[in-house]
Amino acid sequence: MTTEHGPDGPTALPGDHHVSPKEEVRLKAGAVGLVGVLFMAVANAAPITAMSFNVPIAIGYGNGIGASAGYLFATIVLTIFTIGFVAMAKYVTTAGAFYGFISQGLGQVWGMASGLLAAVAYIVFEASLIGGFAYFATSYILVPAGINVNWIVIALIGAIAIGLLTYFSITVAAGVLSVTLVAEVLLLLGLAVTVFAKGGPDGLMFSDIVPVQNAFNSLEEGAFGTAVAQGAAAIGIFFAFWSWIGYGTTAVYGEESKDPKKNVPRATMIAVIGLGLFYTLMSWVVVVGNGAAQSVEISAGANPVDLWLGLVTANMGDFMTTVYKILLVIGSFACALAFGNAASRYIYALAREGAWGWMRNSFGKINAKHQSPANAVYLQTGITVVILVAFLLFTNVYVPDAEGNPVATPELVPYVNVYGLIAVIGTAMILLVQTITSFAVISYFWVKKTHKGNIITTLIAPLLGAAGMLYALYLLWTNRAFAAGLGSDSLVFQLMPWYIVGILVIGFLYALWVKKAKPEIYDEIGQTTLEEAHERV
Repeated sequence: MTTEHGPDGPTALPGDHHVSPKEEVRLKAGAVGLVGVLFMAVANAAPITAMSFNVPIAIGYGNGIGASAGYLFATIVLTIFTIGFVAMAKYVTTAGAFYGFISQGLGQVWGMASGLLAAVAYIVFEASLIGGFAYFATSYILVPAGINVNWIVIALIGAIAIGLLTYFSITVAAGVLSVTLVAEVLLLLGLAVTVFAKGGPDGLMFSDIVPVQNAFNSLEEGAFGTAVAQGAAAIGIFFAFWSWIGYGTTAVYGEESKDPKKNVPRATMIAVIGLGLFYTLMSWVVVVGNGAAQSVEISAGANPVDLWLGLVTANMGDFMTTVYKILLVIGSFACALAFGNAASRYIYALAREGAWGWMRNSFGKINAKHQSPANAVYLQTGITVVILVAFLLFTNVYVPDAEGNPVATPELVPYVNVYGLIAVIGTAMILLVQTITSFAVISYFWVKKTHKGNIITTLIAPLLGAAGMLYALYLLWTNRAFAAGLGSDSLVFQLMPWYIVGILVIGFLYALWVKKAKPEIYDEIGQTTLEEAHERV
């Protein structure tokens, strides 16, 4: 193995496509176990944030009280996709995750293009969640306490804090995420217990809510005697898929986990099925607790989060409502932290196989003391700060007043533009990368025949998973204006297709250039894997 040593530790050079556990050049092997990997992946999905904001949209503007069925449908599709994903994860362990999987399945050109797209998605997702964190912290904690500061102050503090937590050690980040995630889940499960104990205005409504066919029933105008307009089932299904974004980051931590050939597949399957059952349960619970008519009315109203807050207050009291708001703030931060962790490792994975020495010697380095991708963390934090400041300086949100005239409302920028717009764009990117990964799995087992594959897990499941995610992308595209909300007129949003196509083209051209100019480096694109299957201690 060829290495180069600098003040911050060794750097991988071309040819290091197999990372040995006995070598210095690696992330901190064995730093996290099954639980740590699982918590970071589930924190990426941000359960309390997903439930608080996606469920009301699905109920008020999508498939109505059939929102739970939408989550059940998404659970089935993503579980089928994950079957193929984990089949490959048993053989390929890399911090590049999708980048490495696609490179080894479909080749370096597709791998580089898709890896770059995934990296950008995770990079911008951190900024998106920090925008949400700043908005929720300001609305739910600071303003009620009489503290008035610009959202950018809170956002920058959050970005720096995430940078520090990511820099020092993955175990520190895992610890923070574990505590916050457990608190979120316990509160929501506690709410479920109170709802089933007290009952709801319309009973359990199981046959009206959970069966999968109800996922495809659009909310009818004036449903249950309300004054709400007609919804579109596609909206409910798309926002259900949105709620899972990030669960696939389990593979990103393979090089830092104990026994990755077993723990990464296990954590991924537990994450997708566990989240699916939890989301289906809680979206059912909130409708049961509020009743059909009130669920639809509140969800389509001015303060849709009251669908949850009102139920918590009624069933658990004012104190727990305050706790819920605090956890919503902390959960947004935890989710941003999880995406920051994943993004920095994508940057590191791409850089350590970069075509230029400066790239490998900077962002492809690890910190010798903390064994973290320190320089990649610096870059990730810097990009996040630039995105946040750009939104502060160049965007605004206009809300119509009583006469219908647009009024600038800058306090909504972190929620509508930073949190909302970026999340829609990032979701589209990740769904596309996951679709490509499905085809990479098929190629890896059935075209290249690198390993013998089971026809169900490595052919049928990836095909069905790809079809389901293409359907989700179709739903996003056909309902993109609604998904973007008040930011649909923004140039940031309108350029979404060009971001995706542009990034893929850059990745394709870069890989083709490397293939011609530096073939020895081209051979290493997406090939750096940890060749180890035994338990690490």
